[in-house]
Amino acid sequence: MKVISALLASGLFILSLVVIYYIHINFFKVDVVFYAAIFDAILAAIAAGFLLWIFPYFKLLGDFEKFQLIAIWLLIGYCLAISVPTVIDRSLSFYILEKIQQRGGGIRQDAFEKVFTQEYVKEHRLVDVRLTEQMQSGTIEIKDGCVLLTSKGEMIAGLSRKFRQNWLPKQRLLLGEYTDALTDPFRSSIATVDYMCEH
Repeated sequence: MKVISALLASGLFILSLVVIYYIHINFFKVDVVFYAAIFDAILAAIAAGFLLWIFPYFKLLGDFEKFQLIAIWLLIGYCLAISVPTVIDRSLSFYILEKIQQRGGGIRQDAFEKVFTQEYVKEHRLVDVRLTEQMQSGTIEIKDGCVLLTSKGEMIAGLSRKFRQNWLPKQRLLLGEYTDALTDPFRSSIATVDYMCEH
């Protein structure tokens, strides 16, 4: 009987999450999709958790079990926030599929660099979206037309670079060839650039 109660309560959580997310994205301002989805999951867990304590049907569940359910819901909410709206919003893989569909079901392979540089960046306002996300995360700031790392951004960039070099695959398949190119993508980067800022 406890299992049925827990499943019913979890169903109420999912229903609450869907309703809250739908209302949030349609009627309120959203700064960052991922953060909004996490916030919605927290609200849904609070709402469903409240129902656990007020409805007599859920008295079968002890307080500890109720807290465990809320913790599980928060984890589910986090997983859903990353796996659904954030992935669809950010995913280049989904963009490729949608773009091929938009172009009638096929695009020449040699045209993809042009598709990415001339269409993807513009259509998805990629620069605006990513700069907004980084500012909201506190990792960059924009001063006098210059995008600067904050101390938090400097730390995260250092950690991600170390992870990339030491913990990403050294033999990754890229179009029929196994390579370690993405463990150090700056390896072949152009040394002289004209876009650096004085700060």
